[in-house]
Amino acid sequence: MKHSAITENHLYNKVFQRGERFVGKYVTVHVLTDYAAKRRMLAHPQKRFTNRIGLSVTKKIGGAVERNRAKRILRAGLRAVEAETPLKTGKLIVIGARPDIAGKKSTDIRRELSFAFRKLDMLAAANGTGKKQ
Repeated sequence: MKHSAITENHLYNKVFQRGERFVGKYVTVHVLTDYAAKRRMLAHPQKRFTNRIGLSVTKKIGGAVERNRAKRILRAGLRAVEAETPLKTGKLIVIGARPDIAGKKSTDIRRELSFAFRKLDMLAAANGTGKKQ
């Protein structure tokens, strides 16, 4: 499922301050209920709730090449997790890279993201109704 990106800085700050958090070896995951989800669902062509995803990669990871690679493997890990089990919808999700992510494969990230979403109770039932959960 295609996600919207979090583009406003105040939403990142809100998720970091108020959201539930998981800290792993390679990633941190912050999740907060999206209060604009209903309005966004009504504007969606298929009338579905969606998640808004944000990636946070700091300069501690390395130069531009290393940061872009970290973002690519975060996206690939997220796609792999969603292929296994869909996520609950109507959430703001910020995935941050930690310095140990350098040189890791997307399978390592998928494993950690799957564990993080399980801990944060983000895995949806396999019914696939598309309703807010």
